[in-house]
Amino acid sequence: MKLLRYGPAGAEKPALLDAAGDIRCLAAVLRDIDGFALSDAALDMLRGIDPATLPKVTGNPRIGPCVVRPVNYVCIGLNYADHAAETGAAVPKEPIVFLKSLGAFAGPSDDVRLPRGSTKLDWEVELGIVIGKTARYVPEHAAMDHVAGYCVCNDVSEREYQIERGGTWDKGKGCDTFGPTGPWMVTRDEVPDPQNLRLWTEVDGVRMQDGTTATMIFGVRKIVSYVSHFITLHAGDVIATGTPPGVGMGKKPEPVFLRPGNVMRLSVEGLGVQTQRVVEA
Repeated sequence: MKLLRYGPAGAEKPALLDAAGDIRCLAAVLRDIDGFALSDAALDMLRGIDPATLPKVTGNPRIGPCVVRPVNYVCIGLNYADHAAETGAAVPKEPIVFLKSLGAFAGPSDDVRLPRGSTKLDWEVELGIVIGKTARYVPEHAAMDHVAGYCVCNDVSEREYQIERGGTWDKGKGCDTFGPTGPWMVTRDEVPDPQNLRLWTEVDGVRMQDGTTATMIFGVRKIVSYVSHFITLHAGDVIATGTPPGVGMGKKPEPVFLRPGNVMRLSVEGLGVQTQRVVEA
């Protein structure tokens, strides 16, 4: 099942995507794709609905983030050994955890705004985990019970702010629009092996990233369990699990960074495609 939200920013409505690729409105059934909607009971209820009985959404509406603004937008850094190598970083012994500002939370096709003065804007396609119920001190063997589903994330990054301006990574990760999420959340039952998914990024039609979640250092089970020992995860929270090689800062012989007018397309296998245009802030 694919759940999504459509409509103007701040006024999105809940929906599902039917087998024909049509958007079906869930506003008469759910208030939103929130913590309640992501519970096992609510998902079972939604599976019992014939999509053909739901109103079809016509036209070409904006697609918003696939869940309401979460309590926590957690990111895992340097979680692919080959990405760590391209950036010259050591392979971490434990997951690197940081939080992305909720002001960065954006729809999958919303414009990405280049911060004023920015010269090193970069892309990062990532598998996103959507939490389905509260996770606190969860053992690895029970971690998947707390996962509602998966989505595409673009951990947009400003490398000068992240690396050269001192302090933590947050300055380079939390700018407005730096967290495109969606287009939809695919429920856990439709992704039998999250460690076997292709993921890619194109910039202006040129393939930049082409990887697989099979090369993640820390898998989904480990990540959910590990994070839950430091941060209580709530239903609707999102964890972006790291990016494969091919980011702009790692390009040889010279790094490649985004400029206004560039268009990013990125996808995780079975989870849909995002498209963002870079514009001036």
